[in-house]
Amino acid sequence: MSRVSDNTPVLSFFAPPFPYYTESGEARFEPGEQHPNRTGLGVFDLLFVVKGTLHIGEESSHWSLRRGDALVLLPDKHHYPVKPCEESTEFYWVHFQSPNRWQEGERLPGANAIVLAKQWAVADFDHAERLIRKLIGLAVKPRSLSLWEEQSAFWDLLRYMEEGGNADNQSPSRLIAEKAEAYIKRFYPTDVTNETLANALHFHPNYVTRCMKEVYGCTPMSYLNRYRIEQAQLLLLKTEGGISSIAEQVGFRYAPYFSNCFRKLIGESPMQYRRRYTGGSKIPLRENGANV
Repeated sequence: MSRVSDNTPVLSFFAPPFPYYTESGEARFEPGEQHPNRTGLGVFDLLFVVKGTLHIGEESSHWSLRRGDALVLLPDKHHYPVKPCEESTEFYWVHFQSPNRWQEGERLPGANAIVLAKQWAVADFDHAERLIRKLIGLAVKPRSLSLWEEQSAFWDLLRYMEEGGNADNQSPSRLIAEKAEAYIKRFYPTDVTNETLANALHFHPNYVTRCMKEVYGCTPMSYLNRYRIEQAQLLLLKTEGGISSIAEQVGFRYAPYFSNCFRKLIGESPMQYRRRYTGGSKIPLRENGANV
């Protein structure tokens, strides 16, 4: 779908909540005109060139974007023109924001990360343009009528960006990593180890680990641990089960170890997490005579 070099930086977003759309439009620069110089725009700025060449920089990096090239500028960086346009240049821009943690450079570990290439060349130009034109077209509708349509259209674009912006989505490493992910999600309550995972996939444990680190940025056991904690979070809020019971349901044999892992990843104990979101009503403060 898209052409991305192996050393292209990526943007990773924890989700949900998902990035959301704010506004979009199109711009045209004649020869001698240039992109504005600005700092701290406050939103992510997706640029998609449809004609000519746009010379633009961000901090110490700079690009010459041509027809079919896309780039995501960051909300907290300095954006500036590298030089004026030498020909008539047209591009679309889409502003979006992320309410959750994000980072540039390396993939965020864990199941719920949206990964976008920072810069790429779109292979299916017409499809990408249709998605963006749809967003721009919705701007003429009353906001009360277009809000959900806009977000839906933006998520279609976001999904296309993620699928097309990742180099070689069908690489052997990705296929193995996704199989490992599916196995972990299915069998996480059981005693999953590197060996049982490797045996199920019929690959050496070291190879499975390398694939997981390449695609998801973490080892299989780190992924398993985070997924178990995510499932525990749901149970803490949706049920009144005790901490030891929830720990066992998500695959932890010992409640103290579960609590330590939970605190390390979430920043608070399971009970503190439950109290914060439920107010502590109808939730037992002790189990088997011990504080949890």
